[in-house]
Amino acid sequence: MKLAAIVLAASALSLSPALAQTSGTDAMQACSAKAMSKDGKPLAGAAKASAMKKCCEAAAVSKDGKPLAGAAKASFVKKCTS
Repeated sequence: MKLAAIVLAASALSLSPALAQTSGTDAMQACSAKAMSKDGKPLAGAAKASAMKKCCEAAAVSKDGKPLAGAAKASFVKKCTS
């Protein structure tokens, strides 16, 4: 049972860097799942749009881990938020 908990924790930690290497639609799904209020309810409207944009901008990195800039970043964020 402890081994299963350790494996689960390790896999959860390994998912964070994976978000950075996902496509726009994968990042959108991950960011949408993270768009929650402090009391655990899903955000809606302008609050959700703001949270999605912030999350997608943070996820906009190249395959080698460098942050995207300019048109590449704009394109990624547009795909991720739409």
